[in-house]
Amino acid sequence: MAKAVKKQALGRGLSALLNTSVEDIQSVHDKNADKVVGSIVEIELIHIEVNPFQPRTQFNEVALRELAGSIQELGVIQPITVRKLENNKFQLVSGERRYRASKLIGKTKIPAYVRLANDQEMLEMALVENIQRKDLDPIEVALSYQRLIDEIKLTQEQLSKRVGKNRSTVTNYLRLLKLDPIIQTGMRDQFLTMGHGRALINIESQSDQLDIYEKIIADNLSVRQTEQLVKGYKEGEKISSIDLNPSTEQPEYITKASEELSTYLGQKVTVKVAANGKGKITIPFLSEEDLIRIQKLVKN
Repeated sequence: MAKAVKKQALGRGLSALLNTSVEDIQSVHDKNADKVVGSIVEIELIHIEVNPFQPRTQFNEVALRELAGSIQELGVIQPITVRKLENNKFQLVSGERRYRASKLIGKTKIPAYVRLANDQEMLEMALVENIQRKDLDPIEVALSYQRLIDEIKLTQEQLSKRVGKNRSTVTNYLRLLKLDPIIQTGMRDQFLTMGHGRALINIESQSDQLDIYEKIIADNLSVRQTEQLVKGYKEGEKISSIDLNPSTEQPEYITKASEELSTYLGQKVTVKVAANGKGKITIPFLSEEDLIRIQKLVKN
């Protein structure tokens, strides 16, 4: 009869892992460093300090208590990651929610992966790892990107490769930091989305941004409606007169005219008509040569 296999503990205490103190371990070349770095060990919470490079600044109390309840029942399933400091001290790299939730229910120890890193490596690890999380708000992500650029001296191209995102995605996040701080706070508090923010970026004046932001909140505007509002505002229309629910159905003669012009000019021509019968024709061009070609066709 096979012997029952005893379930292996998630982590062992440092004293059980080593016969000597870990206080002198400062680099991968030190004695016993290979036994600590990369291992999962149980570390006393009083020996762990929070990460000063943590990009998340807000922690949902309800979600934190739910996590604490889960840890109370099942324990910490995913170990936190820490870096070794001087003496028997450690600093969080990732896992602050698990750390906070464990303290909340009175736990004294927590399983952790141990790493050795300098401050710059620490910052980069913390930022890159936290950026991958789905629960960061757009402004937290944007601030993390900006810190990697400013403090790690990365270009946007290098940053996009480091975080595994398209450069255009990185740029769109960074542009959010140009918004008025009040609007950034609104995004962090989930009063509006990144889509709203991207539309508002096209308004240069921050006071004008705030005027439209207030209307978004007051009228609960969608991203599409916000884009229409911004477009009309930039064209000089009064906010109160901008139609945010235009009919998408065009008269047949408008559709036919659009198709015929597009065929004749070799470009997708847009024809729009307002309720009063007045309209607008938009003819795009790809280059100076293309514009000259269209001009000749129009003259003929």
